[in-house]
Amino acid sequence: MQKKIKNFQDVLAHLDSLGLFHMDLRLDRMRRALEALRLTKPPFVTAQILGTNGKGSTAAFLASLCTAHGCRAGLYISPHFVSPTERILIDGNSWPEKYWADAANAILQLGENLTYFEFMTLLALLAFSQASVDVAILEAGLGGRHDATTAIPADVLCYTPIAMDHANVLGPTLKDIAADKAAAVRGNAPVCTAPQFPVAARGIADAAAARNAPIIPAAPLPTGFTLGLNGAHQTLNASLALTAWRQLAPFLGKDAHNITAQAQGLSRAFLPGRFQRLPADSEHPPLLLDGAHNPHGMRALINALREADIRPACAVFSCLSDKDWQPAAMTLKRFLGASPAFIPPLRTERATSPADVAAVWNRSPPQTAAPAGDLAAALIAAGKAAGTQTSAARPVLLTGSLYLLADFFTLYPKLIRKFQ
Repeated sequence: MQKKIKNFQDVLAHLDSLGLFHMDLRLDRMRRALEALRLTKPPFVTAQILGTNGKGSTAAFLASLCTAHGCRAGLYISPHFVSPTERILIDGNSWPEKYWADAANAILQLGENLTYFEFMTLLALLAFSQASVDVAILEAGLGGRHDATTAIPADVLCYTPIAMDHANVLGPTLKDIAADKAAAVRGNAPVCTAPQFPVAARGIADAAAARNAPIIPAAPLPTGFTLGLNGAHQTLNASLALTAWRQLAPFLGKDAHNITAQAQGLSRAFLPGRFQRLPADSEHPPLLLDGAHNPHGMRALINALREADIRPACAVFSCLSDKDWQPAAMTLKRFLGASPAFIPPLRTERATSPADVAAVWNRSPPQTAAPAGDLAAALIAAGKAAGTQTSAARPVLLTGSLYLLADFFTLYPKLIRKFQ
């Protein structure tokens, strides 16, 4: 008999018992759970965000657009940095801990052997239903064909750029990965898409044609808009979110062309760890945080640094072994030149060892990478190495994985909600 959950800490313990990275890629458990919870047709409009790079940012932009137009918006994103409460947001605020136990017990009573992500997805849906949101924005976790968010009907789908990611699960080629993500097209809901590599564009187009779903390319932003998330690459994410908003607006009874509300929504979007700049204080030098974790993301980060005329004094870099990290690391090394890089371990079994990263980094001169015992040690070493070079234009760059940023925010939890 399942032990009854009494409080938020019990919920955390149960989630930990499921294993954060455990996967069992089927949708039957989710479909049974949704039926039992009477959520097969949720009482809110739903947008699903898929792709590889920019999913979280696009979801944040879209949620902010919904709020700016007077809609009560639920946002479900992943991963979290410090607490799972970061994954379930209502009008920009975390779903209060006091509600988690009752929702978790309702899910446990179903008797399904759910994965971590499935359990979290159901918690989010119950939270949004309880809060009577008008619209829910759901970021897919992995792929599309069997992702838990694909079990839920979607009124609009958004595809950010698809690149190599999770090849060990989704398939060894970009065609395989695109086909898996495109398989989330499950009806004739509009499919909004950013520009894609040709093979990915064909995969999405074929899936949409099979379901008679219209393809809506991301439209350029109106001139003069200011974005709440920094970096040139965010213009693409914002344009995709705005294109999706224009598809959602009729479902919500809103004006799809209210320029004032659109400008407000895009300017107020925030998501930690996305080209996030933090000034120096007594505990650390000036920092720039970004979750670039594959070659596509690293190129976007470097383009953003060049556009902002930022030349990092040095870098702290770590990565997951199941990502395409070697070309990303070499791209960063070429950009940094002779500036050093410090490689701490990540607190996950999926991490690449610092020694392996440093060995790849140092295969060719300049040999500028050094392993560090932990993130705190890496930050100290980076600060010493950079010395007086650090400034707003020459910060210490932390990048390579969102899990590196999770370790950082665990050290400095107050900075997670710091706005630009």
